[in-house]
Amino acid sequence: GIPAFYTATGYGTPVAEGKEVREFDGRHYILEQAIRGDFAIVKGWKADWYGNVIYRHTAQNFNPLMAMAARVTVVEVEEIVAPGELDPAAIHTPGIYVDRVIQGNFEKRIEQRTLRAGGTDADA
Repeated sequence: GIPAFYTATGYGTPVAEGKEVREFDGRHYILEQAIRGDFAIVKGWKADWYGNVIYRHTAQNFNPLMAMAARVTVVEVEEIVAPGELDPAAIHTPGIYVDRVIQGNFEKRIEQRTLRAGGTDADA
């Protein structure tokens, strides 16, 4: 990740005290250190023993980024496969960012639409 970045936000406030200040194009910026999470626990769809992970649907949004940003990443997946079974082009998080892979026991609940049998709202 990015260890630090310059931002104009906070310049001239108590937040800027003791921080490096630089000027770019006539504007002052302070150097902010990046915040790094200690742990990331993310849910994937499928992974191999080496930690290469594939996500499905909306899990592709932030899980890959969180896995790369944390010091230690634990991935819970629905299925663990042997190395070489995953299509390399489909891998969202390479194993270098994953410390542990756990196979979860997921209950696939499907919501069913139910309708009340005849009557009025007053009967409810």
